[in-house]
Amino acid sequence: MLSNEELARYSRHILIPEFGIEGQTKLKNSSVLVVGCGGLGCPLLLYLCAAGVGRIGLLDFDVVEESNLQRQILYTTEDIGQLKVDVAQKKLQAANPHIQIDVHPLRLESSNAIELFEKYDIIADGTDNFPTRYLVNDACVLTNKVNVFASIFRFEGQLSVFNMRHSDGTRGPNYRDIFPAPPPPGMVQNCAESGVLGVLPGIMGSLQASEIIKVITGIGESLSGQLFLFDVSSFTNRILKFKKNPKIKITELINYEDFCGTKEATNSNVQEINALEYKKWLDANKEHQLIDVREVYEYEIVNLGGQLIPANSINDSLDVIKKDIPK
Repeated sequence: MLSNEELARYSRHILIPEFGIEGQTKLKNSSVLVVGCGGLGCPLLLYLCAAGVGRIGLLDFDVVEESNLQRQILYTTEDIGQLKVDVAQKKLQAANPHIQIDVHPLRLESSNAIELFEKYDIIADGTDNFPTRYLVNDACVLTNKVNVFASIFRFEGQLSVFNMRHSDGTRGPNYRDIFPAPPPPGMVQNCAESGVLGVLPGIMGSLQASEIIKVITGIGESLSGQLFLFDVSSFTNRILKFKKNPKIKITELINYEDFCGTKEATNSNVQEINALEYKKWLDANKEHQLIDVREVYEYEIVNLGGQLIPANSINDSLDVIKKDIPK
């Protein structure tokens, strides 16, 4: 039942003939776990909270950083250094005291995903890396949960609904049906490496919230079996349709770092030195080549006089990297 306060708060939903009290009650009785409280998670959480989703879980182990504030609209300068889930919980609860906000300040892993997902009706994937993305998908399949997915890259966004439960009890396609395997390590960068237009996650996160509300209430048609592609720079969109791949079988959770090749990329044979060791090199006038792989604006803020070659242009600058001295 909805209280008088809730009837007043959600009156603009209830006035919609296709929505009504029944739709609002479905929202109140539902639960959504949001994986990732960053660029996508912030607008998504705000709209799920405002819509009256009865229980919302926040899953994120990260703290607020200054570079987040360009797009992560739940946070302010005063929140820097605090856990995102703690800040988000406080602000969302203040925005709507009629709902329950649960926090999970931890990293999603194969060892805890099943237990976490079983506590919620719908999982919202707002992550920015392939290991977690495949983990979310596989855990949703194994726990029979709907996975409402969104991703962003520079000016482009993607959106879909995976593992949707149909009226006959069958499940729709999942992430692996359209992306059976991850791209080679390093081929696709995340937002921290490639950048993203600040308003894009706001757009895609809002659309993600819309799909979740549609799934919960049964209103309209979901993006099950469809991948929505949006380019904010040209303001164009496309929808790609895809079907279940009978060759794809998900029977257990695996080591997703190995599957995506990220552990191999991290644990390379490249030798590393710390700042003190590098200072010794400088004091001893040891011959070396210093290459700065940050972006131009970062280099201009402060640098050690190294040769600027941004990481995304390394392959085009191999001829200037000396092979016979330490780097």
